[in-house]
Amino acid sequence: MTEMWERRVADLLRAARVSLEARGAAPAGVSPEAAEPAPLPAFDPQLTSEVLLPVFRPLYSTWFRVEVVGASNLPAEGAGILAANHGGGLWALDSVMTAIAVHDEHPAHRHLRMLGADLIFRTPGLREVAALGGVTPAHDADLARLLESGELVGVWPEGYRGVGKPYAQRYQLQRFGRGGFVRAALRHGAPIIPTAIVGAEEIHPVLGNAPRLARALKLPYFPLTPTFPWLGPLGIIPLPSKWLIEFCAPILTDSLGADAADDPRIVRELVDQVRTAIADSLSALLARRGSAWG
Repeated sequence: MTEMWERRVADLLRAARVSLEARGAAPAGVSPEAAEPAPLPAFDPQLTSEVLLPVFRPLYSTWFRVEVVGASNLPAEGAGILAANHGGGLWALDSVMTAIAVHDEHPAHRHLRMLGADLIFRTPGLREVAALGGVTPAHDADLARLLESGELVGVWPEGYRGVGKPYAQRYQLQRFGRGGFVRAALRHGAPIIPTAIVGAEEIHPVLGNAPRLARALKLPYFPLTPTFPWLGPLGIIPLPSKWLIEFCAPILTDSLGADAADDPRIVRELVDQVRTAIADSLSALLARRGSAWG
């Protein structure tokens, strides 16, 4: 019964998507896939501080009751890479909560320039808002540009594997990609700040996945949670878990030199060092938090 329901809904969504694309998502004679997206707007620090972050601050302070540890480990100025574990199931709110933590806890109210998944930049409306808020496509060239400009950059090396993992695997770190963030840090002599986030795994516990729906919507996965999609729009409301974010001691790279970025052994060792720091911090934060609901 469940498989039949999933197949029918997937067929319906696929037909709706094809119909919408055919109604003018691209100029006449140009397929939607071939159409060039509009240029992204530039990051607007004032808009971010005065409009975008305040929208989410009630979630941060009242709903999730975020506590921050180790804010003094954030770089006072200059380039840096903040590498964190990822989770959230339906919404990757951990990136937004981390951006607020950096801005509110840093003495200079630094903005965290986050690398975003391609899904963000394929979604009209969301892509523009994200760009205004400082999110940049997760490409090597974009990361290099931000570091050259002296920005503090947020990366979530687990990617979709972290956000969509089953609830039974919560706080178990997934593979950290190919270490591109480590190579970028080495080339620019930027410190890496391992960051552990506890709380995101409980906001939408992933109990299963609907792969046909994911393919129909061109999504990396379609999570099934205790509330979504069963409760309709109410199902997207995150559960009020208790959050802790720790910025661990920075891992310095400037003494290794830019050439170290081409040494697979050094890159691998630094990736393992970042993973270990995050894993150890997660264990300590989970023990400190106790109940997921505070």
